[in-house]
Amino acid sequence: MKLSSKNLEARLDTVYDAIVVGGGMGGLSAAIYLARYGLKCLIVEKGKGRSMWMQDLRNYVGLDPETSGIEILKQSTKDAIDWGADHLRGFVEDVTDEGDTFAVKVKVGKKDEEGTTFRSKYLIAASGVIDKLPETDNMQNVYDYAGYTLHVCMICDGFDMWDQKAVVIAGTEGQINAAFVLNWFTPYITVLTHGLCEVGDEMRQKLADHGYPLYESPIVKFHGEKHKMSGVELADGTVVEATTGLINMGSIYHNQYLKNIEGLEWNGENLVTNDMAKTTHDRIFALGDLKQGLNQVSVAVADGTKAATQIWRNIRRASEPRKWDENIKETASV
Repeated sequence: MKLSSKNLEARLDTVYDAIVVGGGMGGLSAAIYLARYGLKCLIVEKGKGRSMWMQDLRNYVGLDPETSGIEILKQSTKDAIDWGADHLRGFVEDVTDEGDTFAVKVKVGKKDEEGTTFRSKYLIAASGVIDKLPETDNMQNVYDYAGYTLHVCMICDGFDMWDQKAVVIAGTEGQINAAFVLNWFTPYITVLTHGLCEVGDEMRQKLADHGYPLYESPIVKFHGEKHKMSGVELADGTVVEATTGLINMGSIYHNQYLKNIEGLEWNGENLVTNDMAKTTHDRIFALGDLKQGLNQVSVAVADGTKAATQIWRNIRRASEPRKWDENIKETASV
């Protein structure tokens, strides 16, 4: 069922088996499996997640390489609802562990100041991350290339950068080290710091030893047309020729709603999980970019499958088995 501010009251007395925070690839995978297991599931999706940046999904088995992230999200959301999951556009503000249930406070729309509380036995954290982009006076110019020829994931898109003239955009000195991995795909690398960090002598020498130019002036504009880069203009007037680029400026984690939950083990901003995506809290699971591991769609989808399956196992094992009563009675009377 598709929920909104107009009909969500119909579900306020429902105790869901699981609430999935995040309607990206991992969250939708979990929801589809939960619904097919016959469990009550609610997906809360804030919108504008990382998957929407994917213009082409070129490394997912069985899909046309030009399939966009938005296409997959639309189809998978429909599938989850068709199988019986509830879906709500909203922002999860807070989660409270009540013992047997979680109270999940959701803000639905900008006018919802107090929020709406839903309850569930299990929680699946699939709210992901959003990549930091270089801030300029004209962010639309950045969006015109981000996700097309200006990439945020080397594992996903390194192949598309093969032997091209590339820029690595880093916000810290440590992030510059991505250049020394990207050189597997192309040696034609220029490093840009967007004026955000100091670069020490050792790093300068390492870049020089590899032949990689370094520019520390802020980025003003990306040049090109129809989402295809041709260069980067800097504040000092320099135009760096480049047909592709890698933004390596870190990510913002959407995990604030979990910070007050006791019993969770963190590694930085990532949650520590076992091989079934369960955190150190028995009733909380974490998927994809929120847990340790590779930030890949294929991994997130597998995490969703595992988490949903483990929740089903837990609930099934604690439930009375269904019996064919008519046969039992007939056998007893013989």
